[in-house]
This record gives sequence, structure tokens and C-alpha cells, in this order.
Amino acid sequence: MPAGSTSPNRSRRWLLPAVLASVVVLALAAVGVAVAQPGPVAQWRDGGAGEQSAAEPAPAAVLATADANAPEPTAGGVRAALDPLVSASALGDRVNVSVTDVVSGATLYGQGADDGTVPASVTKLVTGATVLAARGPGHRIPTRAVAGATPGEVVLVGGGDPTLAVDRNGFYPGAARLDDLAEQVKTALGGTAPTRVVVDSSLYTGPVHAPGWDDDIPSGGYGAAITALMTDGARSDPEKAKRDHDDGSHAAERVEEPDLHAGRAFAQLLGVPTDAVELGAAPEVGPDATPGASGGELGVVQSLPMVRLVDIMISDSDNVVAEALARQVALARGQPASFTGAGESMEAVAGELGLPVDGLTFADGSGLSRANRISPSLLTELIALAGDGSRPELATIFGGLPVAAWSGTLVDRYTDAAAKAGAGMVRAKTGTLTGVHAIAGVVTTADGRLLGFAVLTDKAPADGLEKARVALDRIAAALAACGCR
Repeated sequence: MPAGSTSPNRSRRWLLPAVLASVVVLALAAVGVAVAQPGPVAQWRDGGAGEQSAAEPAPAAVLATADANAPEPTAGGVRAALDPLVSASALGDRVNVSVTDVVSGATLYGQGADDGTVPASVTKLVTGATVLAARGPGHRIPTRAVAGATPGEVVLVGGGDPTLAVDRNGFYPGAARLDDLAEQVKTALGGTAPTRVVVDSSLYTGPVHAPGWDDDIPSGGYGAAITALMTDGARSDPEKAKRDHDDGSHAAERVEEPDLHAGRAFAQLLGVPTDAVELGAAPEVGPDATPGASGGELGVVQSLPMVRLVDIMISDSDNVVAEALARQVALARGQPASFTGAGESMEAVAGELGLPVDGLTFADGSGLSRANRISPSLLTELIALAGDGSRPELATIFGGLPVAAWSGTLVDRYTDAAAKAGAGMVRAKTGTLTGVHAIAGVVTTADGRLLGFAVLTDKAPADGLEKARVALDRIAAALAACGCR
């Protein structure tokens, strides 16, 4: 089963990332982060454009507040609470765990903590942190139109924005739109009628599907061909996908050639026949290029700022957005925008952030690949780094983390009697593939202490999805229920 297949909150699918980015996020302020909006979040979300890209709703308090002066759990206390739970048969015979105190950085529990483990969708925490570090929270991804080699020829140049919409009915609210770009092109061309559309998606290189993806990923609706130009995350019917998503389904039919699909939609907006659309390359741009000259810019639209794209990726476990953001890390470092270039670049940035990269392997940025390896200790060190105030841009990953029994992939979890203590106290990213289950995030103890935790298992029974999830929920709930001293 692909990562992120749990149902989302039915009524707050897109409201929650914005709300939860501005709530009291477990009281990370206790460890030096201005939680309400860590760093200049208004500027980051705006991307320097001078105004908010979308109205921020009033915050709603849904999480318990931690206390920086609360007593710290002991390693012995945490072990007594967790040892009976990590050996649950539903988790299989390889369960790797790390628990740390966010304030002090002390390790409170470790079992295979430094072992690289198949992380599934928990990979997105590292993808989010590395793209925020490499690109910055306010960075926006452009989609451009330039003049082709002959009059009337328009080249649509993909910059890697996976949320680009055709019009206001797109899947991602607030996304850049091709109809806006088409109007810019018509104005720039003046009396010259567009006659042909060339699609330049050459920014990405290499295979469009990652090594290690299960055979049903491209066809099952959880992944897609990863191209530098696409609309609505390559969904073939974004309006139906929105309805299905609100009913609890993350899967959606995807188009086989996302770049050409987007090019044909753009051609229709320009009044160009869809059979006059082809793949190609933008002309070389001279230093004095004008809108009418070959290669001259005819228009540009910009994506949501990176902080919002990370919100979407994490809260909704969006695999296609994740792969696009991974390639942004590669582009920021001047590396090929491919699965290989993205993986190597994310590993390099993780090392520069001081995270333990021994055993770290990235075959993709979403976690769909079974070739990925991440250690629990890397995840808890990342959580501590994001929470200690030294890199305020990284704290924005907490804004998208689902809340137990409240939002995202945790909305329907923590309902088991032995896990209810975690409801509203746990904020975490989940990951699921067949036989692979993971969760990593933060939890507030009964005494008000903030802990980071990561539990990864990649040899669980293939037919035990629900039992494995309950077992994981009980581990985090045990930390929420005890002082562990």
C-alpha cells in the first residue's frame, strides 16, 4: 500500500496547513522557536511579492502546550514504557526506534536507532527540510512562456511546479495558472496570433519513474510520471480528484505524459489546435532579447512559495509534490534534476545540516521507493534541529505535520483505547508501504515535556496494516501518557 493512503480530514483538507502553521505548535516556543509564525513567515509565504498569496485564517488551538521547565523523562522510564510495545508482533522482527528530548537533545531511547531503514513516506520530512535549506522558504518556481523560432510559435517552459493549474478549478488552491499565463502571452504578442505550442520540459533528466517503485505506483494513482511541466500533480480530472479526496481517497488517475497534457491545455487557452503541440526546446536567449524576438519572454507565472509547497507535501503526503521538491534541491546545487541528482543533493544538504548521514540512501524524494534508507536517529536529530531555533526556516516543517485524531493522515488514528492518550498530543508524519510502517514527529508527555520520536519497521507482516498502525500509535501514546521518570 503506498504511503499516505489514509483518509484526510473531510472538511478541512486545505484549511488545516494554514491554520496549523500558525497555532501553538506543541510549544516549540519553549525551545527557542517563535511558534506562532517561526521566522518571517508572512514574508516567506508571500515569497517577497508584497502581499499574502492566500488569506490566513484565525488560528485554532488544537494542540497541548509543552512546558520548557517540565521534568525531563529518564532513559529508564522511557524504556519501561516502550519495551513492551516495540516488540509487538504486528510490527515484525525489525523495529528501529529513537526518542530524544527536544530541549536538552538527550537520547532517551534507542533500538537500532542508527540503522538505515526503509522509511516510506517519512522520507518527506527530510525532503522538506533539505529543500527549505537549499531554496529558502520564500522561493517560488516559475513557469515561463517564450517566443519560438518562428512567428506565432510559443514555447511553454516547465520550471518544475507540480501544482500548476489550468484555471481557477485546479486541484491546489492558490496555485499558478495557465490561463493567466495565456493572457500575458496574448498581450505580449499583440497582433500576432499564436499558431503553435512547443513544450520544453528539458529541465528534468533521467527516468520519469524511480527505481524501487512498486509496479502499481504509476498506475495506482499515488504516483505519476515526474516531468518538469505538469498541471494539478498530473491528475487527469482535478475536479473529480478534489471530490474523491474530500471523501477520503488520495489516489487519482494520472495522465501518462504530464508535459504534453499541460501543453495541450495551454494551446486551447491560446486558441491553438492541440495537434499543433509538440515537445521541443526553447531557443537560446540573446542578451538583448525582446518579447517579439526568438527566445524573448512572453510571460511568467510563479508557484506558491516553498513554505506552502512543503506544507502541502507533508500534510497531504503528496508524492508528486515531493518529487518536484527533491529536484529543487538538485537545481539549487547545480546538479541534474533527476532521481539520482535529487537523492545525492538531499544527502549532501542533510550532511551540511549536521545530520548523521551514515546509511542514508535516497532513490526518490517521496518515500515510494523501497531502495530508500533513513535511520530513526537522523529523523529525531532533524526534529531537534528544526525545533531549537538555530535554523528557523526548518521549523516550518511542523506546520504541515498531521495531528493525532485531528488532521491529515492521522485524522482517523489514535482511536484505539490504548492509544487515545496520544490524541491531540502527537504531531507526526506517517509512512506506509506493504510490510513497511513508519511514524516520526513530536509528542508532549503528561508532564508537559516535548519529545521527538521516530519508529520505523520494514519487515512487518504484509497483511497487517491496521494492526501495525495501532501498534505504532500505542508507542507514541505511551510517551504522551507518562512522565517516564
